[in-house]
Amino acid sequence: MLKYLLRRILQMVPVLVLISVIVFCFVNISGDPTATLLPPNATIEERQIMRDALGLNEPLYIQYGIFVKNVLHGDFGTSFRYKVPALRVVMEKIPASLELAGFSLLASVIFGITFGVLSAKAKNTPFDLVMNVLSALGRSMPNFWMGIMLILLLGVTWKILPVSGRGNWRYLILPCTSLAIQNASRIIPLVRSNMLEIMQQDYIRTAKSKGLKDNVVTFKHAFKNALVPVVTITALQIPTLIGGSLVTETVFSWPGLGQLVIQSIGSHDLTVVQACVFIIAVITMAANLLADLAYCLIDPRIRY
Repeated sequence: MLKYLLRRILQMVPVLVLISVIVFCFVNISGDPTATLLPPNATIEERQIMRDALGLNEPLYIQYGIFVKNVLHGDFGTSFRYKVPALRVVMEKIPASLELAGFSLLASVIFGITFGVLSAKAKNTPFDLVMNVLSALGRSMPNFWMGIMLILLLGVTWKILPVSGRGNWRYLILPCTSLAIQNASRIIPLVRSNMLEIMQQDYIRTAKSKGLKDNVVTFKHAFKNALVPVVTITALQIPTLIGGSLVTETVFSWPGLGQLVIQSIGSHDLTVVQACVFIIAVITMAANLLADLAYCLIDPRIRY
């Protein structure tokens, strides 16, 4: 296991290098940051001085070498907008994103697994049909539309929940619900199909033939094996929830990484954008690694 863990960590290095090249290229072709940093009436000389100060007049390979050297020291540069290190700006936003992503993921997993198992046990019943329809609707509705509908219904019409900002647990309900509905809608049919497939296996028939109760067969023998693909899709949702919920955080004015990325792109704050992308990339690779390690705990037959 230790050798596998070390090998996976080493495999992250070329991925991060490739990400650094892609981010550096896209940021550099996105436009001249001096257009945002300086007033519209700035002279050409003033723009050249600013470009010299930022190192933008150097050849691209030199700029990239400086960029990589600074990143290895944890330096993504100074934020053009906040006038502080870009990494500090990103780290200040991570707790809010982790809070939102954690509760959304927990809710989606709990409801997705619960209704997926119940749907499998009630195969071809009205409840199963309703769950199939609701999960299809949940997957088809965009997060931002769901968020707006929740705001209009629960925040504006009924006025029972706050619609923006970050505060106590009541501020989490609407954005978490908006994110959890779509994620749970992906888990429900996955759990249902896996449970139905596993319930047809020989060892399940053997367990039933021994006179075990249905609930024992379902939850002790079948349920654990049905969780392997759930771990995979859950791991893939973690980086999406942390850094990909850009519109959701904007809709609810949630002060996380998503809102920071949108604001930084709008203000052409390139250093913060680069730091955000790298943090999200590291979280993505760490989530995939943890998912692979979790397979061994769920299914002892899996070994690395």
